[in-house]
Amino acid sequence: MLSGTPRPTWLTFDCYGTLIQWDEGLRAAVATVLAGKARAVDAERLIATYDRHEHALEQTPLHRTFRAIAGEALGLALRDLGAEVDAADAAILTDAIGRMPPFPEVVDTLAALKRAGFRLCIVSNTDDDVIAGNVAQLGGTIDRVVTAEQAGAYKPSRRIFDFAHAALGVGGDAVVHVCASPHLDLVATRELGLRDVWIDRGTGRRPVDGYRPQAVLPSLDGLPSLFRDAGWM
Repeated sequence: MLSGTPRPTWLTFDCYGTLIQWDEGLRAAVATVLAGKARAVDAERLIATYDRHEHALEQTPLHRTFRAIAGEALGLALRDLGAEVDAADAAILTDAIGRMPPFPEVVDTLAALKRAGFRLCIVSNTDDDVIAGNVAQLGGTIDRVVTAEQAGAYKPSRRIFDFAHAALGVGGDAVVHVCASPHLDLVATRELGLRDVWIDRGTGRRPVDGYRPQAVLPSLDGLPSLFRDAGWM
């Protein structure tokens, strides 16, 4: 529970799936990719296969940019499902990511948190140039963006969180992390002992090994009420 714990200086956020409509945007990008293929491929199977390859590639020892990993993961997924790979496929996907919009409640909620005096940071498994288009849609509310490109590591590695906290000049006890990803962010918050809020948007993804975050909300607009109950607003 968050009640009775000190008010955080910073709120850190996962970006895709938490603030930005990742699943919806990914389906649209994949539909564009598949529209040019001679072989029919089930979009949901492609997304699941892509996701598996992407996360495996992110955990390999040599750090690579998200653009490189996403392009390779998409190519591997297409080949796995018997579809041809075109040179333009990777760019269709990665260029679409920066155009993915926020969830409807996000901008107003972030503005309310800013007015309450919180500082806001995104910690994301992406590249600076990919996320720039998403941040531009958040109403100027974000104080800092930390990417895997900057940290040289992808979540759930603690390196990206240690890098973020050092960049913000705070310890983990001054932060509450807000996220939608149970297999990346909640794995890290459990390991690091960070206070966490899970935004469970009904995707069916569940925390690993029955882990219970300190708070669960169906959407971001529940944060102000949650924080008022904690005595922080």
